[in-house]
Amino acid sequence: MAAGPDPATGGVSNHRRRRFDVRVVPHRRRSPFRLRDWRMSTKLATVLVVPSLAFLVLAGVQTSALVGRTTTLNDFSRQVEIGRQITAVVNQLQQERDRSAGELGELRRGGDRQAAATVLRPLQVASDRAMADLSRAARPLADADASWRVAFSEAQEAYDQVIDIRPAIPPAVLSNDTILSNYHRVVGALLDLLAEPTPGQDRAALSDSVLRYVQMARVKELSSRVRAQLYAAARAGRYGTEDRVVLSDLRAQQLTALGAFRVAATTDQIRRYDETSVNPLFLVATELEERSLPVGNAPPEVLPSEQWWSASQQRQELLRQVEAGVLDDAVRQADDASSGQLRTTLLVVGGVVAVLLVALLISLLVGRSVARSMRLLRSQALRIAQVELPDALDRLRTVTGGVPGIEVAPAVVRSLDEIGELAEAFVAVHRSAVTVAVEQALMRRNVNAMFVNLARRSQVLVERQLELLDDLEREESDPDQLDNLFKLDHLAARMRRNDESLLVLAGTDSTRRWNRPVGLGTVLLAAAAEIEQYQRVRLDAVSEVNVVGHAVGELVHMLAELLENATAFSRPDTVVLVTARAEASAALIEIVDDGLGMSSAALAEANAVLASPPAADVAAVERMGLFVVSHLASRLGVRVRLDAGQSGLVARLVVPAALLAPAGAVELDPPAPARMLAAGAARSAAAQRMPGASRSAGARGPAAAPLDLPVAGRPPAAAVPHQTRPVPVRAEDVLAPAAAGAVDDGGGWWSRQGPTGPAAPGPAVPPATPVTAGTNERGLPVRVPMAQLSAVTRPAQPESAPTRAELDPEAVGGMLSRLYSGVRRAEAEDTTEIPVPPSWGHDEGGRRQ
Repeated sequence: MAAGPDPATGGVSNHRRRRFDVRVVPHRRRSPFRLRDWRMSTKLATVLVVPSLAFLVLAGVQTSALVGRTTTLNDFSRQVEIGRQITAVVNQLQQERDRSAGELGELRRGGDRQAAATVLRPLQVASDRAMADLSRAARPLADADASWRVAFSEAQEAYDQVIDIRPAIPPAVLSNDTILSNYHRVVGALLDLLAEPTPGQDRAALSDSVLRYVQMARVKELSSRVRAQLYAAARAGRYGTEDRVVLSDLRAQQLTALGAFRVAATTDQIRRYDETSVNPLFLVATELEERSLPVGNAPPEVLPSEQWWSASQQRQELLRQVEAGVLDDAVRQADDASSGQLRTTLLVVGGVVAVLLVALLISLLVGRSVARSMRLLRSQALRIAQVELPDALDRLRTVTGGVPGIEVAPAVVRSLDEIGELAEAFVAVHRSAVTVAVEQALMRRNVNAMFVNLARRSQVLVERQLELLDDLEREESDPDQLDNLFKLDHLAARMRRNDESLLVLAGTDSTRRWNRPVGLGTVLLAAAAEIEQYQRVRLDAVSEVNVVGHAVGELVHMLAELLENATAFSRPDTVVLVTARAEASAALIEIVDDGLGMSSAALAEANAVLASPPAADVAAVERMGLFVVSHLASRLGVRVRLDAGQSGLVARLVVPAALLAPAGAVELDPPAPARMLAAGAARSAAAQRMPGASRSAGARGPAAAPLDLPVAGRPPAAAVPHQTRPVPVRAEDVLAPAAAGAVDDGGGWWSRQGPTGPAAPGPAVPPATPVTAGTNERGLPVRVPMAQLSAVTRPAQPESAPTRAELDPEAVGGMLSRLYSGVRRAEAEDTTEIPVPPSWGHDEGGRRQ
């Protein structure tokens, strides 16, 4: 027939997948330490990565050294550039210090303190502003060289001391040396910070550039201290005892610093200094300073304070310009060195990356063809195994006519190497598998045809057997023999359902058809009539829902299989509860039993089979009911699920809206015949076969008035119409009861000809008002198929009572005796009382008229 379900997947075939799974389970566990277990991509990557890593290590070492040099020169450039802010702070402090020295000399003579404070305030504010600019510029260098950070911290501490000593200047409570020494300390710390930048090893030119502007700054500092000494003496009006010695020492240090500058400076820098030294403004200050030099034993001349301050200020400005020029040269040289080193580093890094990329590109171009061919081959193999071959099998499995031709795609790898030959081998294997599948499809189609032929033949024989049993039941009056005939009748009905299951197994539709909507309650009664232990089925609550005619037969078959399973696997003294209710646009049917139940694994496997019907195989034959329910549910679009109940199972069926008919489209059945009612002694002996309906014969007797509902297992409380030929109730009796007095011509919903209604007693009269199913979205009426036709029914009550033949009293007495014995036997049995609705009181959907 076909391949069965895979038990590892819960009995559901995976041949319907349209996207193949890229995961392939190896036949043994892959070890990452075994070279032959490595994937092809891993091997190719290893061939590329190992030499690339070696190259990267060597290039990384070189690049790291270059990056280190670049970082060093970058820090050096920033430290040299911040020298502009440092020299600005030094220049402001020199002016504040020199002016403070003069004011202290004036205060020692009794000068005005307020005037001194007023003169010094602008200079102090300028110094604070310059120091704030330095701190702001030094903030990005917080991660710079440690020695530079230490020197900067010392300069900040020294400046803080200057701030603390400023209030002591106007009162002149401290000596001049104490006050001025704080200024000397902060200026010295700033000059040391100016000399901190280090370009690293093998950078003598950059080190000399730092030395040049540091020496120039020292020359300017010594000139400023000389100015302070002479200005203090001019404001005091005399020289102190140590002023001569200090001046001589400062002049000596100035000459030494100037010589060091000339040694380290470039020719252009020396030329600029020489041009500055011959500047008239510079010469005025020099001439005044020479007048303060001692001549022989004569004391030095005290210079005019304002004249000296003005001339020396101009000389300091000229020296400041020279200092700024030398510093600019150093900054420019440091920037050039840093930029050059950065370019070199980028070129080296770019060259390394370029060489690596070229090597990788060449390696990838070499390995790409191999990897691409392997990937295409693997994809084609997976597509063949998981998509193309299963699709071909599905097409061959579901074909109804001749076997179609299956084309095999050529190999996707067209190369002439070993991989191309392997791809051609895969295509050959695929072609062979398709050939075998076609042969199996032919054999399976022949076997299915055999199944269908045998099922059809068996159905014909069963139908003939049922007709014969009907004749025998009509002729039989012995209750015992009639009970046996009823059992044979029921077994024949079950044989017919097995034939229909065989048709489902072969993939063929059922022959039983119904062309009108039928009430869901009637469908449930018909399904209960198809099983052996029908008397244990109880309909608890049934909503007024109608099922379309074309789905009635298969829905009855599916419900009968579920009811058969519920009664077979539960205790005989329990009942099977069936409920049906409408939910939104669908209908929910629940079948609850009090049976053995199933384990969680078995429930999961059964629900998987119900959700995805498996192919027919030996396992399907062993579990015929589950297989038939699965395929019928898939065919109708009904969702079926089994759940664990309190003590058994709960089968839930969700009938979609497509299978439900609107209430206005339901055509009423003719009045139910007398065979649906309980009647006579033979009827009492067989009253336990069907819940909700009893067996009787005689379609020509008068209809009974509403009486007490007959109950299986006990006699009715009132008399029922007399029936002379009782026959057992079957599904067709529930779904299509014949009109009173109609002659059964062999046509019905269970036959091949389809349902046939009773002959109309007169001409059809169309309804006065057209029957519609509402209006559509455009406002037009919706037509109801066949609603304009007149009901093909005949009256339930005959116009005149038939003439009764006189009965033999002895025969009547024997019949009543057998009736009494049958009633006693029925009362002795432990059965469940289930009321049977009279046929005259309900329509086909179970609604009370």
